[in-house]
Amino acid sequence: MRPILAVLPIGLALACDPPQPATAALPVEATVVEAPAAPTAWPLNPPDPASMPEGPLGDSIRRGEVLVRHTARELPQHVGAAMNCTSCHLQAGTVAKAGPWVGIAGVFPEYRSRNDQVITLADRVNDCFQRSMNGSPLPVDSADMTAILAYMTWLSQGVPVGLSVEGRGFPHLDAPAPPDPAHGQALYAEKCVACHGAEGQGVTGPDGEPVFPPLWGDRSFNISAGMARQNTAAAFIRWNMPLGQGGSLSDQDAQDLAAFFTVQPRPDFARKGEDWSHGGKPADARY
Repeated sequence: MRPILAVLPIGLALACDPPQPATAALPVEATVVEAPAAPTAWPLNPPDPASMPEGPLGDSIRRGEVLVRHTARELPQHVGAAMNCTSCHLQAGTVAKAGPWVGIAGVFPEYRSRNDQVITLADRVNDCFQRSMNGSPLPVDSADMTAILAYMTWLSQGVPVGLSVEGRGFPHLDAPAPPDPAHGQALYAEKCVACHGAEGQGVTGPDGEPVFPPLWGDRSFNISAGMARQNTAAAFIRWNMPLGQGGSLSDQDAQDLAAFFTVQPRPDFARKGEDWSHGGKPADARY
């Protein structure tokens, strides 16, 4: 004879579980421990040059460093100005408040209102070639672009993805009073002429390689470069100029200097009409 299996209705089976009194658990005094706040910026700590790897990867990283230090010499077909990447990104991109590249690989792709699109790090590099270098873009699949990105990625090791380092870019700077370009001109004659020339022409070495960049004129950055904007230039000046004496000028002095030299003649940019196509153009843009 086949055994008879008894199946209890689900509701009956659940009803057989012993009831749980509301006061079954004794109160326990709890200690509230607040989680540490997430950092808003990561300390800027460039890697030791001795940590560069050997082999093909290390060769590419080293080539990238050469390219950013000697851009005009190494890539003359893409550079129209007497400028190197390190003219603005001091000490090969390792100085706070001077456009450091430490950690930069982990914050791209990112949206930029000037381009009105999400761009890659290679796009951002080429933006500089076309604007700050007044030149032409590198092919994104070229060995030279790969080398520049390899160097920036090596600099970024240890920085969490998506987190900027302290002193990224050129921090915004407000003038205590309206900028005074006449005072800026006087300061330029006192503080800047020795390196950048009476006519803003900069200084080149005997081989023609840029030593100190021109601040205006045909061989300078064009009108669409970040350094052609007064607030960007003022922030760079405030924390980095005169060279070796960064921080010695006041906020007002930096704004006055920027108000003087950013309005001087410089190359145009043919595609400037495409910038900020959906609004948001900053007040200090010159076009």
